[in-house]
Amino acid sequence: MRLLLFLLFVCSVAWGQKVSAPDPKIREFDLYVENARKQWNVPGMAVAVVKDGQVIFKKGYGVRELGKAEAVDTETLFACASTTKAMTAACMGILVDEGKVKWDDAVVNYLPELQLYDPAATREIKIRDLFVHDTGVGNADFLWGFMDIPSDEVIRKMRDVKPSYSIRSSFVYQNIFYLAAGKVIEKISGKPWDQFLRDRIFQPLQMTNTVPFLKEVKSPNKTQAHFKIEEKITVIEHTSADPIGPAGSVWSNVDDMSKWMMCMLDSSKYDGGRLLSKKTWAEMFKPQVLVPAGEFYPTQQLTKPNWTTYGLGWFQHDYKGKKINFHTGSLAGAVAIHAQLPDNKLGIYVFANYDHAEVRHALVYKTFDLFALGGTQDWSTDFKNIYDKIRMTSEKVKKDFEANRVLNTKPTLPMESYAGKYNSPLYGFVEIAVNGSQLTVNANNFTKATLEHWHYDTYRGWFEKKWYGKTNATFNFGADGKVSTVNFEGIEFKKSK
Repeated sequence: MRLLLFLLFVCSVAWGQKVSAPDPKIREFDLYVENARKQWNVPGMAVAVVKDGQVIFKKGYGVRELGKAEAVDTETLFACASTTKAMTAACMGILVDEGKVKWDDAVVNYLPELQLYDPAATREIKIRDLFVHDTGVGNADFLWGFMDIPSDEVIRKMRDVKPSYSIRSSFVYQNIFYLAAGKVIEKISGKPWDQFLRDRIFQPLQMTNTVPFLKEVKSPNKTQAHFKIEEKITVIEHTSADPIGPAGSVWSNVDDMSKWMMCMLDSSKYDGGRLLSKKTWAEMFKPQVLVPAGEFYPTQQLTKPNWTTYGLGWFQHDYKGKKINFHTGSLAGAVAIHAQLPDNKLGIYVFANYDHAEVRHALVYKTFDLFALGGTQDWSTDFKNIYDKIRMTSEKVKKDFEANRVLNTKPTLPMESYAGKYNSPLYGFVEIAVNGSQLTVNANNFTKATLEHWHYDTYRGWFEKKWYGKTNATFNFGADGKVSTVNFEGIEFKKSK
């Protein structure tokens, strides 16, 4: 029996699937992960757990692409998405330690091209504010998700984005300011953000298979993205976060992310040195702003935290009397999560290749219960019940909307009257053309849709990339009776004359 256990252990290490001696908890966790993956219909996942400076578990599950045989392993590359943010914050922390910048320096001193709608906010915003989602500017992801413009142009357009609230009075998740942080890092260091990241984090941690951008992923051992479209799990193209790199463009695998996890759990130490001073490391995990209760993660319906905060690139809340640091990452068809229980030197990283596969949250709490805090709750089943209800509610909203369609109506004008070019100073342009009984939409030569008459002067249809869903275009008229504007889900464009 001892010989058999020894051989099993040697084989598991050789295959790169687990780094641990035979352990009942490891076996239990392994089975739980695979059952949870199947429960959530995730094609492929990769998971790593570290504790007390050691990798106690890492393994790939399922397949890289649905319908193909290639299995996920610990070297399979996935999108880190917004778990990149903690890396960008660490890069700034390195510059703070070198005395080249302070967290409370004015951003305008380093990046004068970042001008906000409110001139007072432009003067007031600090380096710290770039990382904590408190600037007053609401979500502006349309600047990279709706148009293909250079990152410098994304920064320039921020002056046209009206604030959602006054500076530091609330919390609204904001990717563009992480892009601005990357620009500041470049201004101070003289290196582009991606090169600084390679030199100061990837290289010392020996993260040899991690790259800053999707465009640099060359290995055939990479995952594909998956999305449920019309009730069928479908392979879709990867969303590139490269235009906002510092907010979420890194690609990696659980082999490399294990190294990053252990470094962050050990006050940023690694073999041969440390990334940050202990003071700066502590500042990264210090609560910076309050996150409104229950607003961001439905999982909190069950975890019931007493408080939720955001540090420098990290969400935080309490769980069983302990502080958790974590961050999710989400792009169309791909998710990640990095979570830490710092008092127990315990961390988990999960990759999955299915859109909003919230099994990631279940594995976090299962890890913390099994390897540190105790507890037998079936988080996968309980969280799935929550998200199934959310999905059912969403489906009901869609059905109710479609049920309210007014039948047997006609457009005010002939279809040709709706064709033409429409412009917006902030959102770019859309070109609308007639194609038989349909209208085709080209937004910024980046996003396309095909629309059919819905009712009155509203047209509705699928985006070309079906995982974007459907959109409604409502046409409005001027005093002359001609089409003046078109409105897409609250985004308005004025028709050119």
